[in-house]
Amino acid sequence: MLTELFTSKTRIKVLLKLFLNPNVSSYLRELSGEFDLSPNALKVELDSLSEAGYLTRKQSGRSIYFQANKKHPFFPEISSIVRKSLGIDQLIDGVVSSLGEVEAIYILDDYALGKDTGLIDVLVVGEVDKLRLDEVRLIGEAKVGRKVRVMAISLDEFTESQSIFMDRPHWKVV
Repeated sequence: MLTELFTSKTRIKVLLKLFLNPNVSSYLRELSGEFDLSPNALKVELDSLSEAGYLTRKQSGRSIYFQANKKHPFFPEISSIVRKSLGIDQLIDGVVSSLGEVEAIYILDDYALGKDTGLIDVLVVGEVDKLRLDEVRLIGEAKVGRKVRVMAISLDEFTESQSIFMDRPHWKVV
C-alpha cells in the first residue's frame, strides 16, 4: 500500500519506524544499522523529511535524533496511513468491538519501538471473553500478515503489576 504512495523504499522505512509510534526517536547510525542502508542515503531522506516539517531534529551530544513531528498538520493522516498499511487499525477495531469491557489496549516491545519484526505483542486490559479474543487474534493475524501474541488481564491485575508492563516499550492505542 505505501509503495504506491511513496516511491522511496527508504522513506517508507523511515515513516513506518517514526510514525508507527510517534514517541520513538532515533539517530542516523541506529536507523542505518536497522535498515541496512548507508548513512548517506538515509541522511538524504531524513533531511528532506525534516526540512518539510514531518520530522523534528534534536541534538543530544554528537548525535542528532529524529522523531515524528506531532504538531505537523498532516501528522494524524500520515500516522493513520502507516497504521492502516500494517493493519493495526483493523486488529484494534476487531478487539474493541467484540470482546466485552476493554479498558485499554497496548502495543508492546518491538512494534512500540516502531520495528516491524513480524510479531505484534498486544496487552488487553479489561474483562474480556478470552475465547473470543483468541478468535479475533487469528482473524487479525490473517488480515495483517503478522504473528500476534495477546495477553489479556483484568484492570485489577494491571493495576497491581502496571510497572512490569509500563517499563517495557509500549504504546497505548485505546
